[in-house]
Amino acid sequence: MTLYSLYIVDDEKLAREGLSMALQKDYRVKAFKDAESVMAAIKNEQPDLVLLDIGLPGITGIDALSHIKQNYPDTIVIMITAYEDIESVVATMKIGAYDYILKPFQINALLMTINNALETISLRKEIQHLQEKALQENQPVILGESNAIQSIMEVVEKVARSADTPILITGETGTGKELIAKAIHYRSPNYKGPLITLNCAAIPKDLIESELFGHEKGAFTGAADRGKHGMVEKASGGTLFLDEVGDLSTEAQAKLLRFLENGEFYKVGGTQSHKIKTRIVSATNRDLSKMMATNHFRRDLYYRLAVINIKVPSLNERREDILPIAKYFLNAYNKKFGKAFTHFSPETASSLINFQYTGNVRELKNLIERYSLLLSGPEMNIPEITPQTAAEGANVTLSSERTCHLPPLIPEGIDFPKVMRNIEKTYMMNALTITNGNESQASRLLNLSRDQFRYRIKAYR
Repeated sequence: MTLYSLYIVDDEKLAREGLSMALQKDYRVKAFKDAESVMAAIKNEQPDLVLLDIGLPGITGIDALSHIKQNYPDTIVIMITAYEDIESVVATMKIGAYDYILKPFQINALLMTINNALETISLRKEIQHLQEKALQENQPVILGESNAIQSIMEVVEKVARSADTPILITGETGTGKELIAKAIHYRSPNYKGPLITLNCAAIPKDLIESELFGHEKGAFTGAADRGKHGMVEKASGGTLFLDEVGDLSTEAQAKLLRFLENGEFYKVGGTQSHKIKTRIVSATNRDLSKMMATNHFRRDLYYRLAVINIKVPSLNERREDILPIAKYFLNAYNKKFGKAFTHFSPETASSLINFQYTGNVRELKNLIERYSLLLSGPEMNIPEITPQTAAEGANVTLSSERTCHLPPLIPEGIDFPKVMRNIEKTYMMNALTITNGNESQASRLLNLSRDQFRYRIKAYR
């Protein structure tokens, strides 16, 4: 059974002793005669609950309450007053007091107030435990040791506490905007709800409205017979992450703005209003200020989306993060590919730090994955990192029998299916050459499942 700690702060000795006697059987009780002494004690041990007299000498109970809530927000404070001073009571409630009790004490009423407060603490701790578990199970890896990344994570911790405040994440491609959106979701009160992602750039503009808000039966040619729930509805009670939000059509922008303003939306082809609660986190690598200047993005929508704006710096702007990130990926691919790399050569480390990344963390990740497959440890020594090797990987010399030459397209035509089979066969043979016959690694190089790869290679063999 949890034994809660409770502090009593009252300048009247009889009140302190009476409360201590009544409560010490069920709680760990400490009593203090003034605010100064309890504020010193709370630095060493944070109690679960404080019974705090409003009318203290020296530092008043209201000032002490303000100090406690500012520095120890999880501590519940119940105010004590000798008379029902409404003005003072209202002031304490605004600061964050849980409740108040009147002198002389009615012991049953006092115990009921304390029990209710401690139930709140118990529920809060249970929620915190579940949230930490969910965060561990879905932990997004935000990589970096720079001040810029640490500052971003401090902002994430603060803004995540809200359940519905819209957040806009901006930054170049590959900087980890989606990871930050995940970090916000799993730290928010919505963590039990769904996290739904919609890439606005991947949906045709004439379908984006339907994807967002759904459609009714027969709303348009090809519409589902039973209608369809949109992403906004699927994310109810959770978070909707709109990636590449700058690609929304002007019509979809107008509907999204209406939803952000009052939580209401209409399905395509529908006349009934729907109302739900979900948090909108959006991201873009586009310059929305320029788009607003040319009327390609609504200014009023921008201000609704960017109540909080988190700008993620590029990898080139935080070079102190490059090697720690590269080492993280190196260890990850050691496990994935069964390799034994322990470090980068000094030349490779210098090249990694000084290379100009256009794809940011994603480009660095792909680079380490590629060379983890191609090279052998324990030292990773990449000969030269150039934009071409970063994009295409190392040059692997292949025999002429495993090189495919495309035939020219002549007026008489070509056997296109045969050409495509030859291309597929060539790539599969090359993948096996690069990976020394390891089918699992070869299938990863071609972005195929192991079964798909084996099916195809069996046919060619």
